Amino acid sequence: MNQYELALVVNAKIEDEARTTSLEAVKDLITRFGGTITNIDEWGKKRLAYEVQKMKEGFYYFIQFDADSTCPGEVEDRIRIMENVIRFLCIRRDA
Repeated sequence: MNQYELALVVNAKIEDEARTTSLEAVKDLITRFGGTITNIDEWGKKRLAYEVQKMKEGFYYFIQFDADSTCPGEVEDRIRIMENVIRFLCIRRDA
């Protein structure tokens, strides 16, 4: 099992329920592909470094999880088509 961290930026213009639904969908993807979520760090609404899709702000989430090496690729493939996710990045953490 490897340790990973997924940085997720969600659209700030949507309702709280839709944002929560997007986060739950990402958590479900991680567990579906064999990952175990160890920590979720919510940073809240922050200004983006540059404008993305005519948006200047986004909600930041950092999800730490343990999984096999195939899980991040599968999760990224599905996050890529999620409408409310502006940006994401999954990295492997060193122990």
